[in-house]
Amino acid sequence: MSAPAKKRVAILISGRGSNMTSLIEAARAADFPAEIALVLSNRPDAAGLDAARAEKIAAVALDHKQHDTREKFERAMHATLVEHGVDIVCLAGFMRLLTPWFVEQWRGKMLNIHPALLPSYKGLHTHERALADGVKIHGCTVHLVVPDMDAGPIVAQSAVPVLDSDTPETLAARVLAREHAIYPMALRLVASGAAGIVDGRVRGGGGASGDLTVPSATPRPSTA
Repeated sequence: MSAPAKKRVAILISGRGSNMTSLIEAARAADFPAEIALVLSNRPDAAGLDAARAEKIAAVALDHKQHDTREKFERAMHATLVEHGVDIVCLAGFMRLLTPWFVEQWRGKMLNIHPALLPSYKGLHTHERALADGVKIHGCTVHLVVPDMDAGPIVAQSAVPVLDSDTPETLAARVLAREHAIYPMALRLVASGAAGIVDGRVRGGGGASGDLTVPSATPRPSTA
């Protein structure tokens, strides 16, 4: 019996696409249930496009500034995805808000990674806000995209401790390392069918990871 066909994945980027790199590396494995068929950017100068071409992956730039409206840009983007036979879309630093029309075309088939443990800290500046609130646990989330921002069903999450010595930059670096680990895991779950939506939530696959054994605060000498 032949192996099931791999799902064809498009990665949408606006810059260097560090999460794109982790997905490409994971997809090299023979048993990975998806192949990276396309990298698409709204910025022609995005560094990730050259990185994709170096991997012999189709790379397309659709400059959003060349379209009169957001709708025209998204229809061009959708047509490109269809042309390349894409099954699943992964957002990886794609810095454009998507309209409900586009999201509906890819409902249940579009993933995003967010640098916080949703539903906490939706939107931007997540690390600064987490530090300002004094939380002890932070992390990242892969979720399915819905019209509301950062609100879709959660596929996978990974947590890191917040240290007393953390700055937004050090916390961001530690979270990014976890992003690179869980995005391929989440894509595997969705592409293989191990995870599915039941009653509005993603069920199956066990999409949680993280090392919480590091203390959440720098130990202080005992005064006893």
